[in-house]
Amino acid sequence: MNASSAHGPVPSPGGSPTGSCLAGTERPEVPRQAAASSGDGDRPMRPEGTPAVGDPLEQSDSAAAADAAAAEGLLRCWVRENNVRQPPDGVLRIALDATGVTLCVPVLHWSMTGWHRFGSVRLDGAAGDEPVDAVLLASLFGREASHLSGGRTGGGEGAALVARVADSVRRSADFLAARRAAPGPSAEGDLFLEAEQSLLLGHPVHPTPKSREGLSDAEAQAYSPELRGSFPLHWLAVDPAVLASDSAWYDSTATAAGRGGVPVPAATLAARLAGEQVAAALPESFVPLPLHPWQAREIRHRPQTQRLLDAGLLRDLGQAGDAWHPTSSVRTVHRPGAEAMLKLSLGLRITNSRRENLRKELLRGVEIQRLLRTGLSARWRAAHPGFDIVRDPAWLGVDDPSGGPVPGLDTVIRHNPFGPEDDAVCIAALTSPRPWPGLPRERLLPRLAVAVEALARSTHRPVAAVATEWFLRYLDRVVRPILWLDAHAGIALEAHQQNTLVLLDSHGWPCGGRYRDNQGYYFRTSRREEIQRRLPGAGAASDSFVADDVTDERFAYYLGINNVLGLIGAFGAQGLVGEPLLLAAFRQFLQTEASGPGGAPVSPLPERLLSEPTLRCKANLLTRLHGMDELVGPVDTQSVYVTVDNPLAP
Repeated sequence: MNASSAHGPVPSPGGSPTGSCLAGTERPEVPRQAAASSGDGDRPMRPEGTPAVGDPLEQSDSAAAADAAAAEGLLRCWVRENNVRQPPDGVLRIALDATGVTLCVPVLHWSMTGWHRFGSVRLDGAAGDEPVDAVLLASLFGREASHLSGGRTGGGEGAALVARVADSVRRSADFLAARRAAPGPSAEGDLFLEAEQSLLLGHPVHPTPKSREGLSDAEAQAYSPELRGSFPLHWLAVDPAVLASDSAWYDSTATAAGRGGVPVPAATLAARLAGEQVAAALPESFVPLPLHPWQAREIRHRPQTQRLLDAGLLRDLGQAGDAWHPTSSVRTVHRPGAEAMLKLSLGLRITNSRRENLRKELLRGVEIQRLLRTGLSARWRAAHPGFDIVRDPAWLGVDDPSGGPVPGLDTVIRHNPFGPEDDAVCIAALTSPRPWPGLPRERLLPRLAVAVEALARSTHRPVAAVATEWFLRYLDRVVRPILWLDAHAGIALEAHQQNTLVLLDSHGWPCGGRYRDNQGYYFRTSRREEIQRRLPGAGAASDSFVADDVTDERFAYYLGINNVLGLIGAFGAQGLVGEPLLLAAFRQFLQTEASGPGGAPVSPLPERLLSEPTLRCKANLLTRLHGMDELVGPVDTQSVYVTVDNPLAP
């Protein structure tokens, strides 16, 4: 791991290199059904479930493949949000009363967890047997949703959905074409960056996973992780009179280890990251503030920012310094070897939100660092040494002289725990199909399938047995520590697939994990006294306390449905192992976690997932059609949630 540390004398997250982090651990027991699977020649037999021929995603035309991916995402949303059942004859028929037509879609794979695979959509009825592309499908679904809601959705938001679907399809086509032309690893040789820039198709149950309104084609080349973009940052010089900042960053040194490390102000960190070129242009006593170049151009047109520039309280230094690389979130940037990443404000609408940092999120990142340093991190790491939070321990922003933050200028300084050999992959990137060197141009595979099949070959074991063991190790190294934090500290993490990183050893087995995101912490109101006893005032200014019933609902969606059930769906959709087997393994894991060893505290989530016949699930299509921004307003009103069947229920 990277030797720099924001945590004082506590070892850097991850401890030993990922290649050796499984040394001395026992192999989880694999259920007999998987262990008994047979092989064929030197390649283990894969269970049936994924079509090997005629996959719509594997068309040689990248635009057609991108359109198929978008249509499939829209269909998954519609099926989930309208509780559509599996068709007995293998053809999904969706009658749309608002337009008087019926969609006919062949089902290639029906998933118990929602990761369905579909063939090409056809329009049946008065219009005849006509093909339907993703843009037309979005228009039809928008009209139907408006009809079903009595006009509460649709209208301008329906038109906006169509535009964003078109934008997402076009960008996905560009990403696929570029990666098909150069499927090999990037020149940087940084495994974390390689994984972050590999998420080509995005969220599998989202209508517009790659939409980026306001980004020109030229800008997309530099700012898109999928195109392996990179760019120098734009720098402002900030007068200390309007600077806002906080830091709980500590440099570890041998002399300061006994005192918990040397505190480092955010301004000092920013100067270290800026480098000599920016330092030479910096007016005396001013502090450097990094911005995304797109954001720097956009905020100049905001009156509040322009007044500060005119008054000389902000000075524009332009783009300067070394190149930084966008990660999978687009706005967080990484520079291999740097001690920190930067989570920049970016006013583009990406998926469901404009991605400008909110001041309460910055406060929350520093607060979490301080909470963990009260001894909670030491207890957590003693129980689960392979897991940690990627810390956001410092931030900078600008306050208006008349009071309040200046929107769009807040920047998070995120600790970078990853060295170039640390194989840390977010689950979304692990499960997203992409081209690979040595395979036919049109062939798409997720890294999950590549890793599991390589393990099966090297161990001479059936793919299903290896896939099941991989999943069991994931539950132990990643899910169990997240449940521990809820049980022992009353803090639930918004651990969806984008925010959850799995550390892979040199063979491809899960050996640890990380959580990232200063937005996604839920402090249970029932644990308020305990949390504030640990850190007085915690959760107040950061607006982090959430009612237990809302916490339970969100935790069940993010960790239960999106993360683990989504991972099960990816295994099934790739034909690596049947979903019923992994669901049984997940139930067994949850039963163990629901009881707890020796009366230890337990999270409510395992019992909820085991016993509830239905679960509440975020509805990305309806959220988009309601025009909701998921970063605005209280947690319980930021998104539309629907009730879905629980595949884990008895």
